[in-house]
Parts: sequence; structure tokens; C-alpha cells
Amino acid sequence: MKDEIINRVANSKLITVNLEDYYPEGKRVLFDIKDWLFEGFVLREKEFRQKASEHDWSQYKGNYIALTCSTDAIVPAWAFMLLSIHLEHFTKKTIIGNLDVLETSIYQDVINTLDVLEYTDKLIIIKGCSKKPVPQNAYIMLATKLKPVVKSIMYGEACSSVPLYKNK
Repeated sequence: MKDEIINRVANSKLITVNLEDYYPEGKRVLFDIKDWLFEGFVLREKEFRQKASEHDWSQYKGNYIALTCSTDAIVPAWAFMLLSIHLEHFTKKTIIGNLDVLETSIYQDVINTLDVLEYTDKLIIIKGCSKKPVPQNAYIMLATKLKPVVKSIMYGEACSSVPLYKNK
């Protein structure tokens, strides 16, 4: 019995929260409007509206969309709003920005709806490594949401975690 190996991690009271478990499925699409602009820089309202009305928006069904313009064109706010109105019946979410901003926005929605009361007075490890694209901001948002209710927050893995917060 003296040589028995004891798994202290399995027997600990640590609870691992893995943001990867909350990754919402759905294709992420960067929709660049530069090709809808005259010479890639000038938005001509009539042509822009025509392209928007003729475009097959159904191809984005169930997707997450980041609207952007990759040129230095000055794009009025209404242009992105118009596209979002066309997309609203098909997409899970539409934002203005790049794919990183989109992923952060998706995770913000996830974390805002997360019920953290189950973690009251618990020792929490926020798992650090993931195979899915969890944005860095998601870790900050999660830690901020957990802090008022937990006993402690650590980051990493149970075998090698970094302490971040301890309720005194």
C-alpha cells in the first residue's frame, strides 16, 4: 500500500472550466464589401443597393458573419446596416470587424448567458489550451464573470496552474 499512486488532481476540489466546451458551431465568414465599391474605394449608393438586393444571402444560413472593407474606403454606417438587415434571417450573428472581433463577440454572448452561481465558493481553473479558436478576450471576460462568486481562479491545467485570484 505504501507504493500506491494517488491521483491528487482527480481527488482535488478543483473545477476546470474549459471555454472550448462552449464553442458555438457554425462557419465564420469574412464578408468584404470592397468588390461592391467602384474601383474598390467609392460607394455608389444605387449600385450598392442593387448588389445587396440581388445577392443570394441564403448561402450564409447558420453562419457567423464579420462585415468588413479591406480597402481605405470611407464606408457610411448605413451600408453595413443595410447588409445586416439582408443577413438577419439567415445568420446566427453579424458584426462589423474582422474574424477576431467576430469570435470575441460570439464568446461575449456565450459568457453573458453563462450561469456562474454553480461555481459559488469553488476553486476554479480556467483551462488555457484549446484546439478551437477561443479568443484571448474570452478568458478575461470569464475571469471577470467568475470573480464575484468563486473562492479562487487559476489558469492552465490542474498539474501546472497559475494562480490569478483568491477571495480573502
